Amino acid sequence: MERKQIFSLIAKQLSLFPTVALLGARQVGKTTLARAIAAQAQGAGKMVHLFDLEDPSHAARLHDPMLALQALDGLVIIDEIQTSPELFPTLRVLNDRSDSTTRFLILGSASPELLKQGSETLAGRIAFIEISPFGLYENPDILVSLLWERGGYPRSFLAESTEDSLSWRREYLKTFLERDIPQLGFSVPSLGMRRFWTMLAHYHGQNINYSELGRSLDISDATVRRYLDILAGAYVVRRVQPWFENIKKRQLKSPKVYIRDSGIFHSLMSISDLASLQNHPKLGASWEGFALEEVAKALRLREEETYYWAVHGQGELDLLLFRNGRRVGVEFKFSSSPTITKSMNLAIEMLQLDTLEIVHPGQGSWRLSEKITCYGLREIISKWENE
Repeated sequence: MERKQIFSLIAKQLSLFPTVALLGARQVGKTTLARAIAAQAQGAGKMVHLFDLEDPSHAARLHDPMLALQALDGLVIIDEIQTSPELFPTLRVLNDRSDSTTRFLILGSASPELLKQGSETLAGRIAFIEISPFGLYENPDILVSLLWERGGYPRSFLAESTEDSLSWRREYLKTFLERDIPQLGFSVPSLGMRRFWTMLAHYHGQNINYSELGRSLDISDATVRRYLDILAGAYVVRRVQPWFENIKKRQLKSPKVYIRDSGIFHSLMSISDLASLQNHPKLGASWEGFALEEVAKALRLREEETYYWAVHGQGELDLLLFRNGRRVGVEFKFSSSPTITKSMNLAIEMLQLDTLEIVHPGQGSWRLSEKITCYGLREIISKWENE
């Protein structure tokens, strides 16, 4: 599958910034995209230099980074940059050379430390691009049900059979816990993190209760927060923060959590296929998380740009967006014929929404009221892309 939109974005940012960072979960296709960018650069007659920091020989070449990099021209690709954050000061010096035309494309799998060090050290010199698994926005011809069932990780989605897809996801979970997390610099027992991740899947689409989760796993609230930070920083969990309005009502203050990829969520919940999902109590939550993530991919929303809103015992809004100076509410409903609820009207009134969009799993769009419209997932993504 071609990923034309993200490819074009990378190429554009490389023309504007001396360094571009591709950040995303393991196995989402960062290296594949980098190779495609490299092939384009070589086709244009530019030199390409690749360093994979998981390769001991490549890491050894960068033992003295200034000596290794200062003479290179063209495009320099550095994969797994999170293993050597000490490279950022060197990149700053190299970026500031007035006569340099060298471009650096760096790839990483963990966000907090990379964002902090990259933003502080390379301020004004670096563009960050978050790479997600496959999404509807990239290819409208993707079969929605298959994407929902398997998720968007390339090897899971493109597997020849459901069994192969399941097998890949099981191995991904194992490798992520036993190898990837330690390589990111975290000392966490793999079994303990597996239990936490699985338990977190049961909170999918719900407000997280740190104390309740800690008691269930016999760990402290601080450990719960640390584990959650690790999974969110590795791009496998999304936290949706609460939005507060100046109203005299008791608003919820804890974040909602989602397993970002629907295929990984299904594996954690031991849901093997769509037939099993149809009879599972998490059917609605699965659809909500899948649709929310597809919207986030299409709009390129970072975690800090996603909000929900809720008032205790009265109503809530799944997603609050600020687009072109307008307040847009989004509700995800697993129903072929959604209806207006008191909760929706309360959200429109309290948040002064310009519109409220209901996203359903079918096709077509229709208006329910002056401010409320139903859209299929494809239709809402297409609508927002064209705005």
